[in-house]
Amino acid sequence: MPTSGSFLKGADAQWKGVGEGRRMQMLCYNDQLMMLRWEFARGAVGAPHTHPHTQTAYIESGVFDVTIDGVTERLGAGSSYVVDGGVLHGAVCIEAGTMVDAFTPMREDYV
Repeated sequence: MPTSGSFLKGADAQWKGVGEGRRMQMLCYNDQLMMLRWEFARGAVGAPHTHPHTQTAYIESGVFDVTIDGVTERLGAGSSYVVDGGVLHGAVCIEAGTMVDAFTPMREDYV
């Protein structure tokens, strides 16, 4: 199973454009856990989706309308949320910003 190794320096964490005003930075991961940083431009959308992984997210900066299982909350810097596997969720960026996601187990589709 792939892994990032025990340490990852910020300068070594590569950004990857994923289109429509979003980009992703792969942070540390192993087969049990994965951490990513997302950068969103104002108006960018994380389309509603599901996956089998449990996900937590921390809003580092900006403002996002986050919808989980049909309930929408406006979240700003310092806020966080959790999504159980299989639950429909998505986000719309209201003010440009970043969020940090953690997934368990790791998402092989992102490696």
